[in-house]
Amino acid sequence: MSAKSSVIGRSKIAQSLRAMLPLWVGAGVYFFVLATGNNLLRDSDIFWQIEIGRWIIDHRAVPYADVYSFTRNGAPWMSSSWLAQVLYAASYSKLGWAGPVILSSAAVGIAFAIFAGFLTRYIDAARAVILAMVALALSMPHLLARPHVLALPVMVGWFAGLMTAADRKAAPSYWLLPLLALWANLHGGFVFGLALIAPAALVAVWEANSSIRKSLTLRWTAFAFIALLAACCTPYGWNTLLAARNILDLGEVLTILSEWQPANFSKFGVFEACLLGMMFVALNRRVTLSWPRILLLLGLIHLALTHVRSIEAFALLIPIALVKPLVRDTKRPKISPAPHSSPQSYVAVAALTAASAVTWLFALYHPYFVIPSQVPAKALAALKERKSGHILNGYEFGGYMIAQGVAPFIDGRAELYGEKFVMDHHRAVSLQDVDILFRLLNDYKIDAALFNPTTPAAQLLDGLGGWQKVYADESSAAYIRNTGIGAK
Repeated sequence: MSAKSSVIGRSKIAQSLRAMLPLWVGAGVYFFVLATGNNLLRDSDIFWQIEIGRWIIDHRAVPYADVYSFTRNGAPWMSSSWLAQVLYAASYSKLGWAGPVILSSAAVGIAFAIFAGFLTRYIDAARAVILAMVALALSMPHLLARPHVLALPVMVGWFAGLMTAADRKAAPSYWLLPLLALWANLHGGFVFGLALIAPAALVAVWEANSSIRKSLTLRWTAFAFIALLAACCTPYGWNTLLAARNILDLGEVLTILSEWQPANFSKFGVFEACLLGMMFVALNRRVTLSWPRILLLLGLIHLALTHVRSIEAFALLIPIALVKPLVRDTKRPKISPAPHSSPQSYVAVAALTAASAVTWLFALYHPYFVIPSQVPAKALAALKERKSGHILNGYEFGGYMIAQGVAPFIDGRAELYGEKFVMDHHRAVSLQDVDILFRLLNDYKIDAALFNPTTPAAQLLDGLGGWQKVYADESSAAYIRNTGIGAK
């Protein structure tokens, strides 16, 4: 074999491996998340997500009012994640907890496959894999079996499509709109997707030649308007926007929910390392970006600093936004697409078949379970045995109560209860205001309570006359009321 033939052969192999990189990255992330699947079940909200999905399947309709709590029963409420809830309910009915774990793992794997596929247009495979690993490490704390995870590949695909158009100084393809419609049915975060149109449009218009800026602005504006219409392609229509707004209007509630907390730098972590690394690269290489890209970068950093739930957007979207300008001076050989007769499609089918078989075997023999500290099974059973009616429960126990057919005082649907109600509950159970606790006990005719033993309200009931502890373990405590209501 000649030296030229050898070089050509190696080049074709390299191209083939590069083309398959998104599949390998996606598969690797999928199996990693699947193997650590119990981490996806460390939030009890999955209980009520599944129950609502069951309700939708059984009634062949979406909910317009609450049917679970006793404090808001019949109050207007819309599910902004109805499709994700149906998918979780269907998977759970077939495979138990393995169903939501497999579904969530697949969504994360697809998201990272899209992420790697976009990056490999501009950078080599090694750097793309490193960025994917860093992005996964940053995203892990918020990877939970909840609707936002199922929307993750849609978010990455949507933004990749917007930035592809911006990098080409063109308007985005209207084929992106079904992605946004899907996002609007999966999770209320589609509002973020709508918001991303503006910075991407600024990038496209600012970096385009002045001769086409006016027409390009009109085309992006038209796309944004039609995208708004696409976001309303849900069973709720225009009310989809209202449901998403109700979550954003929770005000002070967002300060007490862990995923809405600001980033904590009291201990050195991956997020801080990434921020410092970005600063080092910018200073060392004297990176120059257009001001719209700088605004986009600062906006994503601001969201990540303000709410830890936004760190995965920081991890996955910033590389997509910046990869082209950061490598524009790097000379790379043009990579021709693989021929139609390439064995890549056969490898993909074989890989998917093998993944399905491994998934089935792993799920069959590996037990998945929701974090025990949020499953007060014995404590709730003790209250049900005593036929307790109105139970004042800890926020984290509401989802499990719904799954057990017990109406909770409160659960994870904060937008249903509203800012004042949630904050009153928080101040009551944390004993920030004892008067509020006794008012809730009176107003809602509470005859039982279910808390984590470390909750201040539980410690108060331990020594309060008229209340009897009927069960306690390291994660839950159950109380019943023996005397008249409201005794201090």
